[in-house]
Amino acid sequence: MKKVLLSLLVMFVAVLGANTAFAQEVTSGAQISFEKEVHDYGTVDYAGNGQCTFEFTNTGNAPLIISNAKGSCGCTVPSWPKEPIAPGAKASISVKYDTKRPGAINKSVTITSNAGNSPTKVVRIKGTVKPKPESGAPVNTTGAPANR
Repeated sequence: MKKVLLSLLVMFVAVLGANTAFAQEVTSGAQISFEKEVHDYGTVDYAGNGQCTFEFTNTGNAPLIISNAKGSCGCTVPSWPKEPIAPGAKASISVKYDTKRPGAINKSVTITSNAGNSPTKVVRIKGTVKPKPESGAPVNTTGAPANR
């Protein structure tokens, strides 16, 4: 009985030690942590401000390098820091959405980096763009020239 308990104890310690070593391995290197992963514009005017930012921190112990950020379509254009982000430093990714497209917004930006915890990260934008306003020119339904 003592041999069985001793064997189980040795196995438990070996498994615990292996898991601890694995956890330490995963947390070394660059790590990316976003303050938010979804930006909700709510309802925005046609041709209104489509700019938003996603702030993040390098929570790792090595420089974070973002190699690419790509919008899910041509209407979503990201810009990101090209220089390495030091451990503990904050930075942001700006996203510009073309608000001359009325209707629902549901787009994504895929970020590629050397982050050990998330080398490919997807952030999203959502909301609604109001319809294009009607022009202020008089409408003529009779066929005669419009009076001004």
